[in-house]
Amino acid sequence: MDARPVTLPGPEGGSGQSQPWNRQRLRSNNEWLLLERLRTAGPVSRAQLARDTGLSKPTVSAALAALEQVGLVREAGRLTPERGRVAVLYEPDPAAGHVLGVDIGRARLRVAVADLSGRITARRDVPNRGRSANAVADAVVAAAREAIAEAGLASGDVVHAAVGSPGVWDESQRRVHYATKLPGWGRRGLFERIAAGLGTRISVHNDANLAALGEYAGGAGAGSRVFVYLLIGSGLGMGVVVNGEIQQGAHGAAGEIGFLPLPGSGVDLEQAAAAESVVREARAAGMTGPLTAKRVFAAARAGDSRAMAAVLRESEQLAFAVAVVAAVLDPDLVVLGGGLGNGADLLIGPVEQALHRLSPLRPRLAASLLGDEAVLRGALATALGTARPEVFETLTSNLC
Repeated sequence: MDARPVTLPGPEGGSGQSQPWNRQRLRSNNEWLLLERLRTAGPVSRAQLARDTGLSKPTVSAALAALEQVGLVREAGRLTPERGRVAVLYEPDPAAGHVLGVDIGRARLRVAVADLSGRITARRDVPNRGRSANAVADAVVAAAREAIAEAGLASGDVVHAAVGSPGVWDESQRRVHYATKLPGWGRRGLFERIAAGLGTRISVHNDANLAALGEYAGGAGAGSRVFVYLLIGSGLGMGVVVNGEIQQGAHGAAGEIGFLPLPGSGVDLEQAAAAESVVREARAAGMTGPLTAKRVFAAARAGDSRAMAAVLRESEQLAFAVAVVAAVLDPDLVVLGGGLGNGADLLIGPVEQALHRLSPLRPRLAASLLGDEAVLRGALATALGTARPEVFETLTSNLC
């Protein structure tokens, strides 16, 4: 298991060490360059690839033939110009490998299988009914196996699985710290249990970090230079993306903003700003009956003054969090996500007003575009970042 997302700039592993030159390595690098160009540019002809990469046409033709031979590239149609010959278009073969993304939450378990293009081919979204840490781990494996079978695959066909979890992954102890919302989740051996049940290598990541990566790759954070994602649900977490890379800190705990004490309250920010606090504030304002944060927000939209008072209180707590983040990181964007992020239509205006009273630093606020999908999308993106070069190395290793 790997503690962190892996980004490889080339098939040699990106170690930064000088590699001895040889013809085989040069050929491999050319093939990787072409494969990555096809992945980002869409179906492209050999001539266009030569122009884009600066490689000679014979080099491009030989490399494409090798990639097609091992199943990494396939024909994607023909281009018929007004003049000249018909050109064959090429694209990466998405079926060359598959990955698994997993989002472990207190309330729900989400898993998805994707091919190497990132297209989801099967998924499961089930309630988390596990009464023990082992039961939760086994439920993750069961849901993943169902999704893998639905995709028409065997467990061995999954190259890599990225798992999003509350808390901070400790690679040296191989367990999670600070996942207080999942009882027993810090015990050793749980993720080995998941890996054994799936029959594939897995990596473990903080859920807020994955959500931030997902939002950066395909949501509201796209294009931001310094972007913060607040995961507001049963807990409070934060992911920070700078120039496209997640910031994890010296021990993987960067973004654990929930530990921050709230001045004058005697509680930390997670207790004051997570979903349970919204319910407490609603009851204090006079709401009765079976309440959840979702129901409080729905009542606020319907005009219930008691519910709106709870939402305004939540806005004040979040504004304090944003003020701290703005002073330390100076982000250009803060995205509100997680379960309470679905109420961003009610939160953003009051948070902005409270922020104006607290600080002259006022980053732009936005609602998550991925909603409850953010962690899962980040998990898939992370798994793909690991799997693509691994698949390339495996399939091209026997080429002469």
